[in-house]
Order: sequence, then structure tokens, then C-alpha cells
Amino acid sequence: MKKISFLLAFLCVGLLYSQKTMTPELLWQVKRVSPVGISPDGKVLFYKVTIPNMEENSFDSKYYAMKVEGGNFAEVTKEEAKVTDKNLSPDGKYLLIHKPVHVKDVLGKDIYKDLPKSDAYVFTSLDYRHWDAYNDGTYNHVFYKDIKTGTETDITPGQPYYTPQAPFGGDEDYIWDPKGENIYYVSKKLAGTEYATSTNTDVYKYNLATQKTENITIDNKGYDTNPAFSKDGALAWLQMKTEGYEADKNDIMVLQDGVKQNLTMQWDGTVNSFIWGSNNKDIYFTAPVDGTNQIFKVDHPGKTRKIPMVEQLSRGQFDVTGIVAENNGKLIVTRTDMNHASEIFSFDLKNKTFSTLTQVNTAFYGKLDLPQVEKRMVTTKDGKQMLVWVILPPNFDKNKKYPTLLYAQGGPQSALSQFYSFRWNFQLMASEGYIIVAPNRRGMPGHGVKWNEAISGDWGGGAMQDYLDAIDDVSKEPYVDKNRLGAIGASFGGYSVFWLAGNHDGRFKTFIAHDGVFDTRSMYGTTEELFFVNHDMGGAYWEKDNAIAQKSFNEFNPINYVDKWDTPIMIVQGGIDFRVPIEQGLEAFQAAQLRGIKSKLLFFPEENHWVLKPQNALVWQRQFYDWLKETLK
Repeated sequence: MKKISFLLAFLCVGLLYSQKTMTPELLWQVKRVSPVGISPDGKVLFYKVTIPNMEENSFDSKYYAMKVEGGNFAEVTKEEAKVTDKNLSPDGKYLLIHKPVHVKDVLGKDIYKDLPKSDAYVFTSLDYRHWDAYNDGTYNHVFYKDIKTGTETDITPGQPYYTPQAPFGGDEDYIWDPKGENIYYVSKKLAGTEYATSTNTDVYKYNLATQKTENITIDNKGYDTNPAFSKDGALAWLQMKTEGYEADKNDIMVLQDGVKQNLTMQWDGTVNSFIWGSNNKDIYFTAPVDGTNQIFKVDHPGKTRKIPMVEQLSRGQFDVTGIVAENNGKLIVTRTDMNHASEIFSFDLKNKTFSTLTQVNTAFYGKLDLPQVEKRMVTTKDGKQMLVWVILPPNFDKNKKYPTLLYAQGGPQSALSQFYSFRWNFQLMASEGYIIVAPNRRGMPGHGVKWNEAISGDWGGGAMQDYLDAIDDVSKEPYVDKNRLGAIGASFGGYSVFWLAGNHDGRFKTFIAHDGVFDTRSMYGTTEELFFVNHDMGGAYWEKDNAIAQKSFNEFNPINYVDKWDTPIMIVQGGIDFRVPIEQGLEAFQAAQLRGIKSKLLFFPEENHWVLKPQNALVWQRQFYDWLKETLK
């Protein structure tokens, strides 16, 4: 019996590797590469390779070391992957850490000590849940730990403030100054309802000698994040000006000798992330541009306070997803595109050229026929030029007709760039025989601040017309089967699908909406980050004199067009998604079923806004393509 099982397993593996195009099962064999950092002497690059473990429904990791100029690599232990520890004070005496601290009694068992089995929560304000977890009265706080004695000191004792930020903040939210006299940290020092309705996050300075705290960004009411020092003591951070607007233009601020300066104020773009150059003058950063993410540079002029110039350094049909470090005139970066998962590259600052450092998945992709990715400019109904990515199946034949999918990006202000997703994977979609039309509709960064801002308060307006303009334009091609069009998307992309389902004039034959906003009113009533809906929907649904809000909750509300639904739809919903909560997917499925429309609900009780567990992810992929095959015959 064991021999037969082994033979079957061997044959299955052989069949997988004989495939010439990507499949859902192959996608979950792709290894994920991430840099750990560079050794203190600048000679060794350490990186981690994460491998999905489908059988265990988890992930395994291995660590590697190689010279920074590339070449051979060797596996090392996690402990051997030694890089400069930014959390260690310059004198080596203290270590910065963060951990949860119980601050408030929220649980029934904490309030009533004689009821230890109670699972009740008692809330008197908002911020009672965030992302995928309920607030149990604990908050992450930053401590500095005396390495010699083990004593830990909380720098915000007793306060209901998250440091790092919830839910995704990590040790990038706190640093030492170059002398080790002060700790700089990021926190939104608001609680309850104020916390849920504001983005006023600040950078604070905590002095070890006096134990006094100073808010150094008190004049800004939006986001202040990602503090980083140059070696000569200039502090840089990222700043958004508008309170409550999470997708505002992100600028690089610098504070030196008491003078604050916005280095990117006059540049028509938004910053993703940055690092200081070794000369204490150049700042290198990544930003979306023209449907990609590229490397830019801006000079810090210092006391001269001249207007700094922003220079784009890299160009190409790929995304630079992060900058690890500058080393001997080169940047160590991560790079990806729609056909390749992330690898580590070196970028020569003088020649503006890339060199490959890691090739973890090179042999894997070498066995596959890859899709074609084309850039297309489409004229919108109002005369704007819109970039549209068109992904064609491997071995594309222009004389054939292909089913075609309109992809609606989420956000709504997320860049539709050369990203490589392990769920919304264009390589896999195209390899399954579909053409993908992915428009950079208004609301996306990388095409100027005005285009980025155009989505707010206008969810059902210009962006929806952009989708229709894109699919109509590409559908003119003879290889597009106009009788087999589908629309797919998640989050705001899911909203887009729900909206198009009632406003598509017969264009589409199938829809897939994942964690999408179906009813803007119930979304407003149940989502946890109120600042987002307040800004993007213009206010609350009960504000009768607020024209923008009334449009968002009425004319732009997908639920109001269910009477026009006439097309099969698959709805995917995470059970612990508190950003777009469960009632959105359930309401949509119930409406479709009661109207007699062919529909399917794919429900993940323990997944949030994403699908993170490997086996659930594979269920997602299989159901996704089964639905398309069934409804785009």
C-alpha cells in the first residue's frame, strides 16, 4: 500500500513539474524571498526564504548569506544572520522592545473577578475592534530594557495608546537617536471614538534622563510615521497633512537644527518608503509612477533650505518594492513584476542598472511559458489618458478568441502596478486562458495627486466609467470574446463588482466579489476605521444636508441596484474581516439567492480581509477558476 501511495505521489509531482503554464498548485510552490539586512561590516547580505507548507497549513523559513556583490550563497541559522540591530542603543546598554500591556478592564472576567469563565466584553466607546481582533484592554507599549540587569521601563505607562501602531505596526515605529539619549516613537495618542475617527499619528521624543516626552509633529493633524536618522543627526519621517485621509500625499519631512522642511512638497507624487544615503544628504525612496513602483532620490539641502529636486532613478516594467540599504554606490533592493515573485537586486547608482543577487525562483519560472504583459493607453469618456495593463495568455494567438476579465483594484487608492500577488495573480489568471484588463482608474497613485484624490466622494462616478471605458476599448480587439466577459475584484474592487452588477448594460457574463462593500450604509455602521468612510464617503448617512454623503449612501450605493442584477455572481467573505465586515457578503449573497440569480458564497470563518492560510488559499484558487469555467463557457 505504501509503495502505491509513493508511486501516485511521485506521478503527481511529475505531472505538476511537466506543466508548461502556472496552476494554483504550482503558485503555492513559489518561494517568498525577503531581505534580513546587511552585516555591520557591509560585506554580507542576509535573506530569508519562506516556503509554503501545504500539508501543515503553515509556512517554513530558511536563512541564507551571500556577499553583497552577489555570487554563491550558504544556508545559515536565524541566529547567524547577524545585522546591525537598530533597537540596541549606541552605547550597547539598552534594547528597545514592545509587548502588550493590560491597561483597561474590558473583559467580563477582568471586571468581575468572581466570574473567571465569562467571555463578555463591555465597551463604552469605539475602537472596540480593529482589523480582525476585538480590543481586550491590552495595548502594545515600547520598553527599553537594561541588558545588564534585565529591568524593563515602559515609556508610556498606564496609557491606552498603541505603540507600535495597531494593527500592523512593528519595530519600524521606534528608534534611538544617534547619541542614544532619546527614543523616538510613533503613536496615535487618542483612545476610543477619537481613535476610530482620526489619523492624527505623531512622532514623539522620549528623553531617558528626564523621562519627559515631546511631540515633535504636534503641528500636523494627519499621519506622521517611519522616523529615521541620518548618521549626522537629521531626522526624517513620512507625513500626510490631512486628518482622516489615509491615502493623502505622503511627503518626506526632515528636522535638523530646529528647522523642519518638506522635501517632496512640490513633487506631484506620493512616497512609499525611504532610506538615508551614507553621505547624510541623499534620501532614496520608492514611489508609484506610471503603473509601476520605482526608485527616486531627493537631496536634503540642510541649512540652505533651497527647494530640493526629486529625481527618478529607475525605469522599467517592474516594481521596486523596497530599498534595504545603500552599499558602495549601490542600493540593495527587492524587485518584482507580474510574472515573477520578489527577488533581491543590486542597483548601481552611477550606471542606473540592476544586477540580480538572488535567483530563488529562476529555475522554477524557467520551466513555464509566461504570459505577455502589455501597457495600453485608453481615452476615458471625459478625455483623460488612462494606463491599462493587459495581460495575455502564454502562447497568445491573436487569431483566437479568449474570455476576458476586467480586474477592479482595491484601496480604493492602491496602486495597480507590477505587483505579484499570491491570490489575485495575473500570471495564473492568464495561464488559465483568460485575458486580464487591469485599468489604472482614477483614485490610484502614480499619475499625479489630482488623479489619486479623484475617487474620494465619487465611488460610483468617474472610476466606474473608467472601468467600462477600459473593457470597451480592449473589447474592440478581435481576440476578445465579447460574449465571455467577467468582472472580478476585492475590497473596493468588490464594491466595484457589486456596483457593476447593477450598472453594466449586459456587458458581463459573470462576477466575483471578495470582501466588497455591498451596502455603504451598513458599511458605515460596522467598519472599525471610521476616518476612512468619513473621508471617502463624505460623512455620515444621517447628514441630510451633506450632498456628498447623500450621494455615497444613495446614488453610489450598490444595494440600491439589486433589482437590475441579472448575472451569475460568486461572493467571497472573511468571517473576521472588520474592515469590510461579514454582513456585506451575506447581504449580497442573500439578495442574489432571493432574486433567483445563480450565485455562490465562499465563506472563510477564520480569515480576515485577506486569505492567509495555505489550504484556504488553495480552496480560494480552485473555487475561483471553477466558477469562471462554469459561467464563462
